[in-house]
Amino acid sequence: MKHSQAEFQLTDKQCEVRKVFATSARYLLVYGGSRSGKTFFVVYAILTRMIKAPGSRHVVFRQDGVDAKQSIGNETVPAVVSLAYPDLVLKWHEKDGYFEAPNGSQLWLAGLKDKARLDKVLGKEFVTIYLNEASQITLEALGVVITRLAQTVRQTDGRVLAQKLYVDLNPTVAAHWTYQMWVLGLRPEDGKPIPDHATEYAHITVNPSDNLENLDPAYVKSLSDLPERMRKRFFDGKYTADDDNALWRRAYIKHEAPPQMKRIVVAVDPATTNTPGSDETGLIVMGLGIDDKGYVLSDDSGRYRPEEWARRAVSMFDTFDADCIVAEVNQGGDMVGSMIAQASPKRVIPYKAVVATRAKQVRAEPIAALYEKGKIRHADQFQTLEDQMCSFTLNFDRKSQGYSPDRVDALVWAATALFPSIAQAKNKPRVSAPPPRNTAMSGRL
Repeated sequence: MKHSQAEFQLTDKQCEVRKVFATSARYLLVYGGSRSGKTFFVVYAILTRMIKAPGSRHVVFRQDGVDAKQSIGNETVPAVVSLAYPDLVLKWHEKDGYFEAPNGSQLWLAGLKDKARLDKVLGKEFVTIYLNEASQITLEALGVVITRLAQTVRQTDGRVLAQKLYVDLNPTVAAHWTYQMWVLGLRPEDGKPIPDHATEYAHITVNPSDNLENLDPAYVKSLSDLPERMRKRFFDGKYTADDDNALWRRAYIKHEAPPQMKRIVVAVDPATTNTPGSDETGLIVMGLGIDDKGYVLSDDSGRYRPEEWARRAVSMFDTFDADCIVAEVNQGGDMVGSMIAQASPKRVIPYKAVVATRAKQVRAEPIAALYEKGKIRHADQFQTLEDQMCSFTLNFDRKSQGYSPDRVDALVWAATALFPSIAQAKNKPRVSAPPPRNTAMSGRL
């Protein structure tokens, strides 16, 4: 099947990417800013490979299967087919989660968190594996899926189709495994050089400025106006280093499956507005395990209206069978407890309102020390939270950074609740009385 170059033209940068993809490199990384055309081109390359090699199997992994189906299956694949291969008819198999071409080639979509479906996918061999939005994907997951890059299949011209791993992401910190492997040529687990790196690995940067003909100028300007750290990632497409003066080091953050929990709290650092430029609401679930270590179980932080974060806090309380909701009330006062009460009518929700009497940095220091001593682990990869932790310094200036570290704030309150004796000296909160509208709620930390 052919497409008409008169109807479909790659951008100049996409032509550069195609040259990189055409090399003998087996492992290919495309990184850069938001809406730069990375995903579109990789999907285009995969569809081209499907057409060239009848009966070939290809798979796209994202952290969440729902995201893979929505972003890749419902948006990118139809867009690429419409522009590049309008005569190509793909049949979607809902039960198993793959597209099938008329020549028998398959394109599977899978989420790394969906164990039942993942096991089915990993039972097959593929000639192409694509890790989309790899900033959310762990090195351990890469190690599992790469073993399935093993299908041998021939093209219609009789030549064997080369096995390829494609990876893309908006670049995060330089400690991320993608930067270590592709840019530095080092194995992330031990820092040793990767054998045959020069021939086996290739990478290229693609940014919004390379895709201007397909973007709204107002969107491009909004990216260029972002605070420095965010602009580097989403506009300049650059990896950033952790701040040398940060309270947390990347090495402090260990990931481990949690044991049985002795106590669980939901911590809320609420924003009182939800308008452009508003702070996030920090929403962190943290537990104390039977091993006496703390475990961050969930980060559901984001920009929400007050009624939204209240509903989410109650939902997380129920989902994790938590013992208490802890909320900072410096900004919202009695409104915080009132919103939680409205989100849980006719129920008893143990609730503690805490007031910050010291600076964020002072409250965070003893919690960072717990991480350094190995007393707190993360049950999953919480990329945004961890990036925020590793850029949080003693002289952190919200105005110059362009954001408030609300995820870190919620984390600190959760850890303070679970380790009160550790944080007591510097981080002793003043506990307020329950608000009048919250008389049905009671409980203790």
